[in-house]
Amino acid sequence: MTHKPFKAVIPAAGLGTRFLPATKAMPKEMLPVVDKPAIQYVVEEATQAGIDDVLIIIGRNKNNLSNHFDSVPELESNLAKKGDQEKLEKVQRSSDLADIHFVRQGEPRGLGHAVLRAKAHVGDHPFAVLLGDDLIDERDPLLTTMLEQYERTGAAIVALLEVPEDSIHLYGAAAVETTEIDGVVKVTGLVEKPAKEDAPSNYAVIGRYVLSPDVFGILERTEPGKGGEIQLTDALQELAANPDGPGVYGVVFRGRRYDTGDRVDYIKAIVQLAADREDLGPALRPWFKDFAANL
Repeated sequence: MTHKPFKAVIPAAGLGTRFLPATKAMPKEMLPVVDKPAIQYVVEEATQAGIDDVLIIIGRNKNNLSNHFDSVPELESNLAKKGDQEKLEKVQRSSDLADIHFVRQGEPRGLGHAVLRAKAHVGDHPFAVLLGDDLIDERDPLLTTMLEQYERTGAAIVALLEVPEDSIHLYGAAAVETTEIDGVVKVTGLVEKPAKEDAPSNYAVIGRYVLSPDVFGILERTEPGKGGEIQLTDALQELAANPDGPGVYGVVFRGRRYDTGDRVDYIKAIVQLAADREDLGPALRPWFKDFAANL
């Protein structure tokens, strides 16, 4: 399939109320996960998949996001004078990652509305949507596989994760059929945050999507759904139900995923990532064992 290069869209206009008061003046996407803000992990994931044009959808009080990806000449000059090359490279990395753009969502009207705000920037390019609450370990590539499946099918591609039945009400749930490719399923239906007894499966849609620009036309006519918001799930359901279109496929993810949208899971993410790092793990792992033994 021949198409224009992929772009990436990162919705980051949420209020982050679960992390108050920390998020009163700081966007939740800027909360540090070890020593990088969560949003940087997401941008790095996009660039590692070969996408160098990134649009971040922001809301009020989100200027820290654009500041983070700007260069800071005075800081860089001071680090250079001190000969601290390691820190200088870390500071410069965030501003050299990609061609990063910003657009405001205005009023928060749901994920579908946030994606629709990307229409002018995306144009007729296919694009990936990456939600900042889900951090995917760089050792377990997901987005690259999703882009490959878009190339193969021309369909909308969602990331799926098998979750316990008691947790499916927290996610969009997918009805699926197997395909000839291991780890890839055809999505025949989607339900946003269903009750356990109404869920079509325990396959949960997690925060990665690869979409055709055709989705914008559907979102423009999608009425507010659950929670009074414009749901991306509703647009995907229309694509899945269209017998004349390419449909929707799911890539089942079985790697390491870190949920930073909940306070407890955010702490777990920091612990897991820090323990795996070569510079921090050797000192932390023995301490974790002693700490756990004394609980």
